[in-house]
Amino acid sequence: MLIQPNNKLVMIGDSVTDCGRKRPIAQGLHPTLGDGYVALVGSLLLARYPSHHIQVVNMGIGGDTVRDLKNRWQTDVMNLQPDWLSVCIGINDVWRFFATPPRVEEHVPINEYAKTLEALVQETRPFLKGLLLMTPYMVTSDRAEPMRVMMDKYGNVVRHIAEKYQAIFIDTQAAFDAVGAHVPVATVAPDQVHPTQAGHMILAQAFLEAIAY
Repeated sequence: MLIQPNNKLVMIGDSVTDCGRKRPIAQGLHPTLGDGYVALVGSLLLARYPSHHIQVVNMGIGGDTVRDLKNRWQTDVMNLQPDWLSVCIGINDVWRFFATPPRVEEHVPINEYAKTLEALVQETRPFLKGLLLMTPYMVTSDRAEPMRVMMDKYGNVVRHIAEKYQAIFIDTQAAFDAVGAHVPVATVAPDQVHPTQAGHMILAQAFLEAIAY
């Protein structure tokens, strides 16, 4: 496995990461880490590598966009001095273009998303042993749906930044697509975004495969 003994893994993002985690800093296991993919990753790492004593920290906050990450990056990432960092952001950046009623001031255009995310990665990468970048996603069978089309574009931004900064790229959209080809959307994400327990397991599995679990 890529994460070494006694390493600290900080996982940051929006509500998909948050999932009811403890405030202000969530470190430990369920329920401290919430009830989503972060808790599953923490529990599975403990189960397979009990002697590694890997510290998993959940710093997700529901509703966040990349703007919000920028505003709290120093306190919620840099000050925690992680060895490994996982970032999963972009769903709200896209979704707010389709929200009703429109809130134009909250829209995060793709050029701003790319510039902000890259700046955060560039600032942090030299201090990390490893970085994982997870794509935003939308669970739907209609890949031509406008929100899905936009989500894919933001996901491609994540791919480009991962390649540029030697980060591990996790294509969560592809992971959901693979399962969604066989089961109804409601099985993994009833509102097409927030996962069921099965949906969170899909995210956890993609994450663990990426670190050669």
